[in-house]
Amino acid sequence: MLPLLGLHHVAVICSDYAASKRFYTEILGLEIVAETYRAARDSHKLDLAIGGQYVLELFSFPAPPPRPSYPEAAGLRHLAFAVPDVAAAIRHLAAHGVPCEPVRVDELTGRRFTFFSDPDGLPLEFYEG
Repeated sequence: MLPLLGLHHVAVICSDYAASKRFYTEILGLEIVAETYRAARDSHKLDLAIGGQYVLELFSFPAPPPRPSYPEAAGLRHLAFAVPDVAAAIRHLAAHGVPCEPVRVDELTGRRFTFFSDPDGLPLEFYEG
């Protein structure tokens, strides 16, 4: 068996770097680990962490094609963030003008969750736990 140590990070490409940087850092509260501009690619790279753990790379590239999210396509479906209280997380997003889907309950775990989108329409989830 391959000795995987864990999930290192998830990479997201955005169309508006400033808007996505604000969303992930100021609204969701991810911590900036490093920020780099790569002139040869005309690309920003923002390394982000949650609780000191590196989890997300945010990239910008000139004119990236839109990602089909609806209807759902094969491939990565969404990113889920664990939160202690889904209702409080929804209120926080609402205060920043970010709408959420109605709360649902996971029929397998009994835990509550909701979906919302980042500035590019990437589906994200808050999962209570």
